[in-house]
Amino acid sequence: MSNLTFPIFFGSGGHRRRTSGQLESSFRTELRRISVSPKSKIKFSPTSETERLIKREMAAAETTRRKAEELVEKAMKGNDSSHDASHVWRVRDLALSLAREEGLSSNSDSMEVVELAALLHDIGDYKYIRDPSEAKIVENFLDEEGVDEAKKMKILKIINGMGFKDELAGLTLCQSLPEFGVVQDADRLDAIGAIGIARCFTFGGSRNRVLHDPEIKPRTELTKEQYMKREEQTTINHFHEKLLKLKLLMKTEAGRRRAEKRHEFMEDYLKEFYEEWDGRA
Repeated sequence: MSNLTFPIFFGSGGHRRRTSGQLESSFRTELRRISVSPKSKIKFSPTSETERLIKREMAAAETTRRKAEELVEKAMKGNDSSHDASHVWRVRDLALSLAREEGLSSNSDSMEVVELAALLHDIGDYKYIRDPSEAKIVENFLDEEGVDEAKKMKILKIINGMGFKDELAGLTLCQSLPEFGVVQDADRLDAIGAIGIARCFTFGGSRNRVLHDPEIKPRTELTKEQYMKREEQTTINHFHEKLLKLKLLMKTEAGRRRAEKRHEFMEDYLKEFYEEWDGRA
């Protein structure tokens, strides 16, 4: 059975939870595809034993996904709305969509890694961590759920290496993982465009940051240490120090295509912002 390559994780389609009927329908559609497709790795008649084994695997994966969603809601409950559960649902949906565009949907293991990494990526975020023990929440969860060791290590590598601060430090330890690119791009897409603008001001407001001060210039040569340091900065400067740079840092073709429109929207917004700030509009 290890050579079967049908996707267990099909994405939420804009909804957080999927019903058993939706899973059953997806399963049967994919089963028929594998049975008849000339490009399939294997061909077989869907025997009742095969169906039972596949259903057990799907049920276990679905249980882990559901528990991951519950963990997200619990762990991120106290966060401001720039980094709340809704952010995670959007990143999950984006990541699965990018994965399909990048050709990963034929591999169930890859799709499972993508979905779990996207769901768990912000748990233990240094910006919100309240206790050092929170840094181990994700690893402990994967162990408790009995996630395959190879998958677990991929998920943890993606989560630990996808931050902007790590890119500033020149860390590229995850670049060889195809799943890494789609999850990181999904998170970064949610940081730009209309949603990104809303999140930026929400976060700045939660930290009582100055909206804009022409006397405080954006930091041009930003290091990891400076980025993580909670020194006085303005919300508008965050666009120049990070958000406007993300388009060129996308790892996938699908991510780059989507980033174009969102990037242009931010540029137009900032042009209008400065004109209104200076009384020219």
